[in-house]
Amino acid sequence: MSAASPAADTPAATPDATPGRRFEPDLRSMTRINLRPIASPMPLGFFTIAIASVMTGCLQLGILDETARGAVALTVLPAFALQLLVSFLAFGARDVIAATLMGVFAGSWLPYSLIMLSGAADGLQVLGVFNLALLCFGALMTAVTRPKRALWLVLAVSLPRWAATGLAGVTGADWLTRTSGALGLLVALVAMYTAFALMLEDMRSEQVLPIGRSGPAHLAVEGDLSVQLRNLERQAGVRRTL
Repeated sequence: MSAASPAADTPAATPDATPGRRFEPDLRSMTRINLRPIASPMPLGFFTIAIASVMTGCLQLGILDETARGAVALTVLPAFALQLLVSFLAFGARDVIAATLMGVFAGSWLPYSLIMLSGAADGLQVLGVFNLALLCFGALMTAVTRPKRALWLVLAVSLPRWAATGLAGVTGADWLTRTSGALGLLVALVAMYTAFALMLEDMRSEQVLPIGRSGPAHLAVEGDLSVQLRNLERQAGVRRTL
C-alpha cells in the first residue's frame, strides 16, 4: 500500500492563499453551540409600558395636578431600569427586534423623568423634539415588526402618541397635550392586554388570547426545534463578526 500524500489531508491551496499558511481542517463536526433557555421578559416590558403610560397620561389629562410632576417622574423612573433589563434579556434570547424596541422605550423614560424632576428650562420643548425623533424611529420599526404582531400593535398605538406629545411640546398647544394623555391610556390598554396574553400563553404552553403572530414569529412558537436552529451558525454571538 502506498503512503498517502500529505496534500490529501489538507484543503487544496487557493490562488490567493498566502504561501506557507497552515489551514485547519473543517471543525464543524467538533463544534457545539450551547443555548441557555430563559423565561420570556416581554410581559414585564409590556406591563412596564402600561403603568408608565398611565402615570404620564393622567398628568397630561389633568387628572393629576401640575404640582405632581416630580412625583410622577419618580414613579416613571423605575421603568427605565425595568425595560433596560428586558432589553438585555431579549438580546440574550437572540431577539434583536424586541431588544431594540424595549431598549429605546427604556431610553425614553429616563430623559422624561430627569427633565420633570429637574424642571430644566425649555424642558417640555426639548421633550417635544425628542418625541418627534422617537416618532421617526417608530415609523421605521413598524416596517420590520409586523410578523411580531404584539410588538407591532403596541408600537402602532405609540406612534400617534409620540406625534401628539412632540407637537404639544414644540407648540405648547393644550389640546395636543390632552390628546397625548388620552392616547397614553390607549397605549396602556393595548400593552396590558399584550402582557396578559403572553403570560397566559407561557403558563398554558398554548395561545389563549389572540396575539396575531405570522411568518417567522408564528413558526418560532408553532414550529419544531429544527426551525429554531436553522441558520444558527450565522446569527450574532455565534458568527465571528456582527
